[in-house]
Amino acid sequence: MSARHAPRARMPHRRTAVLAAAAAAGTLLLTACGGGETAGGSGNTGFVAGEGGIDRAAKGDRQQAPDLSGETVDGGRAALADHKGEVVVVNVWGSWCAPCRAEMPHLVKVANDTKDQGVRFLGINTRDPNLTPARKFEEEFEVPYPSLYDPVGKLMLRFPKGSLNPKAIPSTLVIDRDGKIAARALKPLGEDELREMIEPLIAEK
Repeated sequence: MSARHAPRARMPHRRTAVLAAAAAAGTLLLTACGGGETAGGSGNTGFVAGEGGIDRAAKGDRQQAPDLSGETVDGGRAALADHKGEVVVVNVWGSWCAPCRAEMPHLVKVANDTKDQGVRFLGINTRDPNLTPARKFEEEFEVPYPSLYDPVGKLMLRFPKGSLNPKAIPSTLVIDRDGKIAARALKPLGEDELREMIEPLIAEK
C-alpha cells in the first residue's frame, strides 16, 4: 500500500519544480540576450512600431521615464535626472552578451560625436554577477559614459507598463529633453540607426 501511494506523495514536489522552471523561463524571456518583443504596442500605448525593431512615440504621446539612478560600474554615482533638458540615450547591456559587444563601438562613436550637440549617454549594465567583467568590458571598448550597475534587472522593471520599455538585452532608449521616452530599439544598433533615432530629438524645440 505504501509503495502505491509513494508517487502521489512526491507530486507536490514535481509541481513545485515545474512552476519554478516556468518562472525561470519567463525571466529569460525578459532578459535573454538579443531576445524579447520587437513589435510596438496597440490600443492606448501611444507609440508606433517601426521597421527593424525600432519604435517611436509622437511628442504628445510619450511617457515619462522612471528614476534611473544608483551606483555605476566604475564605482561612482549617476542618475538620468542629472541630464534634465538634454537628449539622453540609455543603453542596456551585459558583458556576456555578444550583440552588446557588436554594437558598443557604434555607441561609443556616436556618444563622442554628439556630445557637443547636447546628447548624453547612460548605460545600464545587467546580469553581470560581479563588477569585474563589466569593468573589463568598459575598458576594452573605452566607453566614455557611465553605466548603472543593475545585476538583477531592477531598473528595467521601473519602466511603466505599456511604455517604450526595455524588454531585451541589448535595448536602447532615447529620452527627450522633457525626460520622456521617445524611441526604443530592441536589438543591437549600427551607427546609422542610432543617429536616426537621435537626430529628430536634437532638432526638437
